[in-house]
Parts: sequence; structure tokens; C-alpha cells
Amino acid sequence: MWRKSSRSNNGEETDCVEVALTSSTALVRDSKNQASTIAAPGWGVFLDAVKRGEFD
Repeated sequence: MWRKSSRSNNGEETDCVEVALTSSTALVRDSKNQASTIAAPGWGVFLDAVKRGEFD
């Protein structure tokens, strides 16, 4: 099941980022590209970096 980012545009534009999680991978896609597969440990590292503000 795909989940849309709460930071994605909710207006009339269709730009969005979505993620679908399985037990071993995270599938990530945006409205303009195919999904990319990320191994579960890498997804956790990415989320931790986002929470620390490394991409701000």
C-alpha cells in the first residue's frame, strides 16, 4: 500500500512523494518517476538523517 507524504502538495498540482514498505524494502516514488527500491536498513538510516535535519 502506497502512503503519500504529508509534505506533498495537496493542491491541484499532482506533485507528490509516496512510500510503500515491505518487511525487507522501502519502495519510494514521486509523481514523475518510477519507484526506487531501498533496502530496509538504508531506509532507516535515511529517515534518521531527515529527523536530524541533515537535508534542511
